[in-house]
Amino acid sequence: MTEATAQADAPEGVQRPVRRGRATAGAGRLAALLVSPTLLVLTVVVLYPTLMALKESLYGAKGLDPATGFISDTEPFVGLGNYAEIFGEAGARFWNAFWNTTFFAVVTVGLETVIGVAMALIMHKAFKGRGLVRAGILVPWAVPTAISGLLWRWIFNSDGVANALLGQQILWTTEGVHAKIAVIVAEVWKTAPFIGLLVLAGLQVIPTEVYEAARMDGARSVRRFWHITLPLVKPALLVAVLFRCMDALRMFDLPYILVGAQKHSVETLSMLAQNEASNVRFGPASAYAVILFLYVFLIALAFVRLLGADLVGGGGGPGGRRRGRPLRRGEVAA
Repeated sequence: MTEATAQADAPEGVQRPVRRGRATAGAGRLAALLVSPTLLVLTVVVLYPTLMALKESLYGAKGLDPATGFISDTEPFVGLGNYAEIFGEAGARFWNAFWNTTFFAVVTVGLETVIGVAMALIMHKAFKGRGLVRAGILVPWAVPTAISGLLWRWIFNSDGVANALLGQQILWTTEGVHAKIAVIVAEVWKTAPFIGLLVLAGLQVIPTEVYEAARMDGARSVRRFWHITLPLVKPALLVAVLFRCMDALRMFDLPYILVGAQKHSVETLSMLAQNEASNVRFGPASAYAVILFLYVFLIALAFVRLLGADLVGGGGGPGGRRRGRPLRRGEVAA
């Protein structure tokens, strides 16, 4: 029965719902076919390495076999021993890397959010030479992280630009709080334009009529920013902050190149896992990698759970579900 026939046979004033089972099934099969390449790639590059890392974390490093006294050719099965070590005396280095990772993520993302919003507001203004200003702001984001680390290493050298401007001899790339400051400055310079770019995209979809109405009502620029700009650009800003949080928690290359490996003040979880793997301690390295994966996953999950309605752009309530009046007789749900 076609849609026209179904509507013709229906009583007057009553709209009969049309079954779309076959169309829905066909659309579902087409959607699965189109998504399958992406799922295959994610399985190969994400799921399989994660499962292998989880399996490897259950084994210890090769060493002397207590039963024979010879060096073992296989890694001994230790179960959750690698995870239990982080709660003992041997876990001091892990917790230092954990707190360094959290500290860098909180400080850098916070500064990048403030600076990125300011950059977006500047790039959104209409003035002469705006294209040149936009290009200058976005250049740091286009620079590879390795090149950025080398650049800032020269700047923070003992006879570099930073000490020349300050008039002091500070060893930025050694240990201590100076190394942390150097990493934070370099990271914020590198990635603040990313947040600015996403916020700029959100600003450009705000209708100008909204600002014109606010000006007619006598709202000043600060009030327009807090009550118009910030609420309307909030979804794009939250997505940018989420991406930056996930990226900052995996920070490795910038502190590794700028300060160096095995530096207590700047060592992150990624650097710790890489150092353990380079020393052929694949079991502990995999355990640290799994813990980092769970840490990033939980932060992202909490972020989406708390702010999920804004992230998906839903407007009607928790989870983006729109609440309207109940359907009347004869109406068909869209």
